[in-house]
Amino acid sequence: MNSQTDSLEKELTFTRFERMSEVYPDRPAVMYLGETFSYSELRDLSERFAGALRDLGVGKGDRVMVYIPNCIQWIIGFLAIQKIGAVLVPISPIYTSFEIEYMIKDAGVETVICQDTNFCYVKEVLPSTGIKRIIVTNLADLLPPWKRFLGVLFDRIPHGKVERNAQVLGFKSLLKHPPFRDKVELDPWKDLSYILYTGGTTGFPKGVPGNHIGMTSYVNDVTEDVAGQSLKEGEDVYLAVNPLFHIMALGLFMAVGLNKGNLTLLMPVPQVDAILECIQRYKSRWMLGVPALYRMILENDRLDRYDLRSLTYCYCGGDVLPLEVFHRWNAHTGVAIYQVYGSTEAGHVTYSRIGKKPKPNTIGEPLKSRRCLVVDPDTLEPVPQGETGELLVTSPYTLKEYLNKPDETSRSYVSINGDIYYRMGDFVRQDAEGDLIYVERSADIIKHKAYRVSASEVEAVLQNHPTVIGACVVGVPDAKVGERIKAIVVLKEDARGVGGAELLKWCRDKLAPYKVPSYIEFRDMLPKSKVGKLLRREIRDEERRKMTKDKRGDAS
Repeated sequence: MNSQTDSLEKELTFTRFERMSEVYPDRPAVMYLGETFSYSELRDLSERFAGALRDLGVGKGDRVMVYIPNCIQWIIGFLAIQKIGAVLVPISPIYTSFEIEYMIKDAGVETVICQDTNFCYVKEVLPSTGIKRIIVTNLADLLPPWKRFLGVLFDRIPHGKVERNAQVLGFKSLLKHPPFRDKVELDPWKDLSYILYTGGTTGFPKGVPGNHIGMTSYVNDVTEDVAGQSLKEGEDVYLAVNPLFHIMALGLFMAVGLNKGNLTLLMPVPQVDAILECIQRYKSRWMLGVPALYRMILENDRLDRYDLRSLTYCYCGGDVLPLEVFHRWNAHTGVAIYQVYGSTEAGHVTYSRIGKKPKPNTIGEPLKSRRCLVVDPDTLEPVPQGETGELLVTSPYTLKEYLNKPDETSRSYVSINGDIYYRMGDFVRQDAEGDLIYVERSADIIKHKAYRVSASEVEAVLQNHPTVIGACVVGVPDAKVGERIKAIVVLKEDARGVGGAELLKWCRDKLAPYKVPSYIEFRDMLPKSKVGKLLRREIRDEERRKMTKDKRGDAS
């Protein structure tokens, strides 16, 4: 590990971008809304923004919240924050004032970079937080004047009302500052690169601090061991659709794009026709998406009009990839979907390996810098190979704590043989070839008649019915059988005559008897998170509240 550690300490993720800017100064780094930013131009803009931040009083260790969608300003801000040794706090641009107030206070944020459309939320929390400065931008700020004019003329550019004062500054105006080219001394083990927020069991988000060497470790693994010789330095094209405030998207963007001198096609929103047009026009070979995005592309009426032959390496993460999507994508494009799996706490953990035909039900092999254990969740003893257990992950490079949450830390991190492992909360099994097979999120395993039933497996079967567009399966506590299986289903608008009996028969034809739902409820929609994930916990909590209410009613 010593030689690997020396290599990681020598060149961090953002300094590797700087080296690429010297090797490929005129190579396009990012294309955003039709505008190309070369490596030398992107470095100059980020150093100018870094200089402006320093003059505003932002220094090493200070927290800077980035509250904007995918855009060139996001990348400039990220690189500048890393350059001066400050700490990136990226969040979803659709969070409300209630949500951002908690995170601003928890992380100790003093600087917020926001879009003009969500400036009102930052302004609302200003009196109750320690914010010292707000930097406001618009999606089209760095586009040519004629494009901005057309965007305004045809009402294609969202904009919001901003009240300027000494505390509220314009992003674009700060780019006039002289570049900051000094080197800030960083301890890659102790100094933070970012604080990312993820869901908490107490109802509040948990801040996950990440150090520089931790981020560099998995980015380096992806660049060298996963992509390897398949990635053409200085020649390749990567399509970035997923939001950069997610660790999966940011890591792959750096690994395949900026750290290898390649062009990234940056999409502000996942608009299917725009995605397909970009692939066709710029010959993108690499792509990352979530299962819902691949399904949206496959269901686009104009899909056959586009030439997607350049696509070679398609990765998917963030949720379980349905078998049907895996096979349909391969049949249409001739390209397999590779898997990427990880978490905010552990970083990138496993990848399907290039050169090895990906299996549809696996999440790949662990990265070189990650060590995985599959254990009994009660005893934490390793289970025999091939048996299902909870996945634990450790790495010598990562921090093992939540910000300001010792109780959450003690619940999620465990010590085994002197190493601290993170409990991923997922059930997996390992096959003979070393691939991890995803079984279920532990909170979504239904214990029915002493069997463990995968909620997502039952959902996948229901969603394969031609009239079903959404399904959520939960366990409802029952004294006799442990939990009864309940399915909540959303039908297509034009579905006629389909009832619970038909769907139960559909399940019985495809599932073992103990996996078939006890009953089915129909709804118009299912609860989703702000990034499109199904919120099973909301449904479970709702069912438990119903049971509590029914018991009170019976008692009275």
